[in-house]
Amino acid sequence: MHRKRFLQCLAGLTGTVAFPYCATAAPRVPDSVRQLVVGIAADWNAPRARLMAFSRAAPGAPWQAAWTSPRPVNLGKGGLAWGNGVLPVPHGQPGIPSKREKDQRAPAGLFRIGTLYGYQPDSLPGLRLPTYRVTARDCWIDDPASPDYNRHVTVDPAQPPPWYAKARMKPGDFAYEFLLEIRHNADPALAGQGSAIFFHIRRGPDTPSHGCTTMARPDLVNLLNWLDARANPHYLLLPREAYQTYQTLWGLPPAF
Repeated sequence: MHRKRFLQCLAGLTGTVAFPYCATAAPRVPDSVRQLVVGIAADWNAPRARLMAFSRAAPGAPWQAAWTSPRPVNLGKGGLAWGNGVLPVPHGQPGIPSKREKDQRAPAGLFRIGTLYGYQPDSLPGLRLPTYRVTARDCWIDDPASPDYNRHVTVDPAQPPPWYAKARMKPGDFAYEFLLEIRHNADPALAGQGSAIFFHIRRGPDTPSHGCTTMARPDLVNLLNWLDARANPHYLLLPREAYQTYQTLWGLPPAF
């Protein structure tokens, strides 16, 4: 949607423009999305959130909870910041940051879920996601000056480039046994606006991440086994107040 109309829609939430205009003009979760993973944090600075999974049988059908209760997850040490995802979001709001490289904030918004990377992805038989086995050759680039910023690349570990130690994907690290790609800032990747955002195993119950969404291993395995690439799964992460603001506009499930 054109930026001017989007800003008019946001203004409607405070009474400047009639709310029905927003309801018809605002973008929504795409009809093709039939699985939605939802994270709700207490506020923009919260390093934790609660996670739920929802599915729907057809476009416009009501969302149905796939789990009986939310799972606790850890976010970035700095909380959240608006990210670059599927829906336009109001970057530049006073007091609300936009995602930047190394800001230790998790990106807020709606994002496609991509490939499952890991050093043992075949340990979960029956997965319905694209998978990639990580070895010593695999790197993820977080240098904003690189033309491969926020991309997976492979190198020859016998003749590694100077940045290899910093960018390698670390097979054998328990927290990275499974790395499910959250496609923030991916289509396209904009320099300096955040990279390497995944779901993965937490390092401790109260240990925040650098911007990823992390959880206990059993909860992550449950999520991976539930997801189905044919259902075009997406991830929606917002603070509670923002979730309540966009729930109707974006066609989101009821808050939990």
